This record gives sequence, structure tokens and C-alpha cells, in this order.
Amino acid sequence: MVLSIVHRATGIALYVGTLLLAWWLIAAASGPAAYSHVQAFTGSIIGRLIVFGYTWALMHHMLSGIRHFVWDLGYGFKANEREALTWGALIGGIALTVLIWIIAYAIGGGR
Repeated sequence: MVLSIVHRATGIALYVGTLLLAWWLIAAASGPAAYSHVQAFTGSIIGRLIVFGYTWALMHHMLSGIRHFVWDLGYGFKANEREALTWGALIGGIALTVLIWIIAYAIGGGR
């Protein structure tokens, strides 16, 4: 039940994060001055935390969506299967987020 509420909350967070993504794209199209403002924000501690949270919300929401899709197919309704899907979405979202950030830093995105 709690994970269902978190799924909805991450959906709302994705709307807010998409505004940040739109700001980044508009700034990139507007020129170097506008882009540098966005880069300064996303490069700050609070900006990185927000982008990290957006990444987690995206990964968690995706995995919870897959969990719901499995249920729509008629599978995963036994108590142990529900528990496994729930923990899989939670741990998988965290693991994928960390993996994405490790890869981003490895290829130079964290400078």
C-alpha cells in the first residue's frame, strides 16, 4: 500500500522535474548565457540533489509501472509475489539511480 502511494508521489515529482528539464532545454536553445544559469543551478548541491531525486523518481516510477503491468497481465497476486515485486521496484529504483549516476560521473558528466 505504501509503495502505491510512493508511485503516485513520484508521478507528481516527475511533473516538477520535467519543468526543470524544459528549463534546461529552453536555456540550451537560448544561448550560452541562459545555459550557464541552468548549469550553475544544477551544478550546485541543491541542484544535484533535485536532479538525483528526479532520476530516482523516474526509475522508481518506471519499475512500479512494470509491476502494475505484470498485475494487468494477471500475474503476481500471491502474497510472496507481491512482496517480491514491491521490493524489486524499491531496491531496483535505488540501484538503477546509483548506477546511472556512477556512469554519468565516469563519462565526465559530474564535472
